[in-house]
Amino acid sequence: MRRIRVPRALAQAGAAASVALLAHTLTNLALVPAPRPQPRARIRERVSVLIPMRDEAHRLGPCLTSVLAQQGLDDLEIVVLDDGSTDGTGDLVLQLADGDPRVRLISAADVPPPAGWLGKPWACQRLGEAATGDVLVFLDADVVLDPYAVATSVATLRAMDVELVSPYPRQIAVTWLERLTQPMVTWSWIATLPMPLARTSNPVWSAAIGQFLVIDARAYRNAGGHEPVASCVVEDVEVLRALKRSGYRGVPMNGGHLASCRMYDGTAEVVAGYEKSLWSVFGSHSRAMAMATAMIAIYAVPPVVAMTTPDARARRWGVIGYLAGVVGRAAVAHDTGERVWPDVLAMPASATAFAALTLRSMHRHRQGGLTWKGRSVDC
Repeated sequence: MRRIRVPRALAQAGAAASVALLAHTLTNLALVPAPRPQPRARIRERVSVLIPMRDEAHRLGPCLTSVLAQQGLDDLEIVVLDDGSTDGTGDLVLQLADGDPRVRLISAADVPPPAGWLGKPWACQRLGEAATGDVLVFLDADVVLDPYAVATSVATLRAMDVELVSPYPRQIAVTWLERLTQPMVTWSWIATLPMPLARTSNPVWSAAIGQFLVIDARAYRNAGGHEPVASCVVEDVEVLRALKRSGYRGVPMNGGHLASCRMYDGTAEVVAGYEKSLWSVFGSHSRAMAMATAMIAIYAVPPVVAMTTPDARARRWGVIGYLAGVVGRAAVAHDTGERVWPDVLAMPASATAFAALTLRSMHRHRQGGLTWKGRSVDC
């Protein structure tokens, strides 16, 4: 009897949590801002698009070309920081800009991060100091924008009366591990972050992505810029939390119709990229372990029980849990413009892969020696 009760209890618990998260996901999708490109948007204030680059020659072309093609902006400056690249990134920036007066290139080859600073926060701090706009748009070099992405995002920032919006780009996934993991980037916060609380100035309820951050310049500087997050591997969420601690507000957005991003190119980059950061996403190793365990229990255990137990009731619970996970993933993928079928059917494998990457990141962090683009990210 015990052999039957344990699988049934596991399937019931996982399915109940999966159904609850599905309900929360569907509620959030109705609340999350999801602006479409606004061809009529006209931004009069000065906007600074700020792009940190380190050895990005292989992919900066589509990004910078899309920034140069932005519409609806009366006063745009584009500041690119070449952060000690060795692949000709800076030269390619100048070549693509072709003398466009809106583009300014800063070379940081002779200014490495000071003690206590990681590479990206330091690059963003320097960009923020160099910017002259009323609105700062931090953009990663692997993001490609719709022609009205910046104007629409700034218009949304002002219309919502907040100091930060973070449009999560549509995640482009090609290889098998990308297809398992990258859709989780947006799904994870839509499934778990209560949007009514996210709209408050409470820093606990925060989500943002450094791929695309739109910030009021005055609020950014009042909150200390990137200095409060100098040693943070995941600096994007911490920038929002620093703003909130200063009394400001900011929200994530579904930016799938405004921008796209292939975050990692292939299996090796996926592993290395998440290895360097997932340990820090949850604030501590114990929280990371708890999250990895929960993902397995909620999204992997029920379908495993459904396929392996002779108990009909346990199998039914397992199927319910599996279907709730698939429907939640499908709803988010549909709304963000990401691939739906057949990828969402692999939700148990996605949860398992993400949990495994989290555990690997924790292990590597304990060992020490984590690096990214030739720099240490241990802290």
